[in-house]
Amino acid sequence: MKVLKEDAVRFYAAEVVVALEYLHCQGIIYRDLKPENVLLQSNGHVTLTDFDLSCLTSCKPQLLMPNTNEKKKHQKGQQAPIFMAEPMRASNSFVGTEEYIAPEIITGAGHTSAVDWWALGILLYEMLYGYTPFRGKTRQKTFANILHKDLKFPRSISVSLHAKQIMYRLLHRDPKNRLCSREGANEVKRHPFFRGVNWALVRCVNPPQLDAPLFETIEAKKEAKLMDPELLDLQTNVF
Repeated sequence: MKVLKEDAVRFYAAEVVVALEYLHCQGIIYRDLKPENVLLQSNGHVTLTDFDLSCLTSCKPQLLMPNTNEKKKHQKGQQAPIFMAEPMRASNSFVGTEEYIAPEIITGAGHTSAVDWWALGILLYEMLYGYTPFRGKTRQKTFANILHKDLKFPRSISVSLHAKQIMYRLLHRDPKNRLCSREGANEVKRHPFFRGVNWALVRCVNPPQLDAPLFETIEAKKEAKLMDPELLDLQTNVF
């Protein structure tokens, strides 16, 4: 996989966060987030595909009241309640793409939507560095790395501190301490890595420019004319 600029990574990751948040609000655990399932539409925005491994479970929307003991209590004005909707029931199925599988799936401890946020951490790492952090020579070695290997950030590629911090928080092996454990997608969206993102208008923002055009050849354009317009929007992989 090619390495993307951090601004582009932030844009694509923000759209994936919005997609996961929507799925979780519907009680759906995606369970197969990976580059191959993040497709680029003709307008430059991304969409998720392939829900074969997804799990439909119960979801109970909640309004969480702000903690008055937090550091932000000195700010002017009263904090609004936080809307949270994450699938509640755990699953014990062993599913997913091996390099993106969360530790709790490997151990069979039961998993919730926290596995999607782990996968987001892996996706961020792969977009920034060009490979996944725990890949081993064999399937068994990959799983062992996921369970035990320390997360390392290569010095050969310049990545911001905030990017490293969010990956570290998302790739916490204990789902109870993972970024998302308290307030779901809200925690992820508030992380400094996403500072400046207008979440309400993220789908209206101009997408980053790609190094190569979406359809590079005349033959591709001819084939595109024969395709259903809805399928055409989903045909290009962002990576």
